[in-house]
Amino acid sequence: MDSLIAKGDAIRPLGKKRKREQREKRVAKPDASSDRTAASVAQTTSLPKSMRSTSPPPGNVAKNAHIKDPKLRTKLNRQAAHAARAKALLRDAELLLTNDAGMIQVENDMERTWRMRQSEIAEGAGQEAAKGRQEWKLDGGPYRSRYTRNGRHLAIVGKTGHVATFDWQTGTIHAELQLQETCRDITFLQDQSFFAVAQKKYVFIYDRDGVEIHRLKAHIEPTRLEFLPYHWLLATVGNTGYLKYQDTSTGHLVAEHRTKLGACHTMTQNRHNAVIHLGHQNGVVSLWTPNLPHPAVQLLAHLGPVVALSVDPSTGGRYMASSGADGTVKIWDCRNWKGAVREWMTRGGSAELEWSAKGALAVASGGSVNIYTKPSIQTFFAPRVPPPLYLTHPIPHRPLTSVRFCPFQDILTVGHNAGLSSILVPGSGEPNFDSTETDPFENKKARREREVKGLLDKIQPDMIALDPDFVGSLAPPPKLTTAVNDKHDIPFARLPRLERLRVQGKADETEVDAAIDEADGANGEEDVSSRRQSAEEREKKKKRGRGKSLKRYLRKQRKNVIDPTAVAVRAKLEKQREEKRMAKAIEKGVVEPKEPSALDRFRRP
Repeated sequence: MDSLIAKGDAIRPLGKKRKREQREKRVAKPDASSDRTAASVAQTTSLPKSMRSTSPPPGNVAKNAHIKDPKLRTKLNRQAAHAARAKALLRDAELLLTNDAGMIQVENDMERTWRMRQSEIAEGAGQEAAKGRQEWKLDGGPYRSRYTRNGRHLAIVGKTGHVATFDWQTGTIHAELQLQETCRDITFLQDQSFFAVAQKKYVFIYDRDGVEIHRLKAHIEPTRLEFLPYHWLLATVGNTGYLKYQDTSTGHLVAEHRTKLGACHTMTQNRHNAVIHLGHQNGVVSLWTPNLPHPAVQLLAHLGPVVALSVDPSTGGRYMASSGADGTVKIWDCRNWKGAVREWMTRGGSAELEWSAKGALAVASGGSVNIYTKPSIQTFFAPRVPPPLYLTHPIPHRPLTSVRFCPFQDILTVGHNAGLSSILVPGSGEPNFDSTETDPFENKKARREREVKGLLDKIQPDMIALDPDFVGSLAPPPKLTTAVNDKHDIPFARLPRLERLRVQGKADETEVDAAIDEADGANGEEDVSSRRQSAEEREKKKKRGRGKSLKRYLRKQRKNVIDPTAVAVRAKLEKQREEKRMAKAIEKGVVEPKEPSALDRFRRP
């Protein structure tokens, strides 16, 4: 038995046995063709793009032959090769990232771009681009439309209740509903999987197949819808005059603001900072955030009702366009709000507005659609004349109720009474897309991954502000503090009402008067009598009204109570006022500044 165990090598130490097995494995390397595991894994794996043979080879890369350490030399060579490869790929990418997005160019000064018809533009454009020129004749209008963020899917809604969502490039219809009631607006949520419809009484959410998922009873009589993609918030406004934010990821009602300006039929969002812009019936435009109960900005834009609003995404939300019922179109600078940058009149009354990704402004009024380009519409010009026209297209089906630019395409979709019309606007779309944000060619797996990533990166509603760059910056020092003996430092605005009254000296005026009389007792009997008389007059005025007897009794009880904290705070405030007065006197030259001395360090504060 012992001989059999010895032949089986079972009595040797385990470490020596493993070392021998490892040496045998190192010597006997299996062939790549005979390795079944490697062959099975190779079918579903691939090398990174930077290591593939198709990537540009690095040229003129330093070999670092003077370095003796082989490990360090190999690491530096690899880094240099990666840097050279990245530069080569960047040069190739710059060929596609052109500054001009294919605007129409004229050959001489006598030609005008607005004279070109859509048939001529479609013949000059490519075969794929010409597919964007379409006409949808539908019953149940007027219609409103909305694109997804990647520009692949389109949702339309008619006033009589016709709702449809489809892939406009392939013509695949996802859902088509006849709701048989008044519908005012439609919008997609995070992607084409869900969409919300502003119906007669409530907001309803449907899935891709048109099945009703939710009924939001808190949103009563909605007129306009907006979805904030980075915050997962559905903002609605209606005839009741309330602006409401609904979190679509948790289902909670985040905020509810009363505008106090009546029914609202105009709403848009600033994609740069997620601020909601509302246009009201009295000509006022107000800007709202979920964390403020009052409008962040409020201005009188028009003398009549505000019909349409739009914010320019190409400049980071710097410019806003508004149109009134009187046919006036105004361009505003959102940085100062000191007045309209440009203003002109349109034909046919009220106009619908929409900015494109490259800064082209579409104005639909009367029976035509006019497109203006920058920099003429963003340059200050005092006379009320229209800017130079880029393109125009007549549409006889009135009224024109909505205009929408397709993302990453040179297409403008106009909703009217007889359906929808898509026209070509060369140079209006963004030619370069970020596949990590919005990918027009994403598949089902990529859509799921993007949705999960969006939920993980969701921004809280409290982060919405007019200036989104405040995140990460230093907070300004408070103007007034109540630090006493370095124990606490609370801003004056955050103190309770009673504490603020104590700091201001309004909590107990009789005590203050007594302290003043004691301090100024040596100034003369006349001053004391005058101060006592003024105190008696104030006390007499306080007696007017009802419910003052209890207050007078409590005031008498507190007359001899001295709060050291309140006294210290008053002294500190008086010291700050004296320092400010001294600084102003020094600036005016009334008082000469005192030269510092070496003995100032021994002075008591």
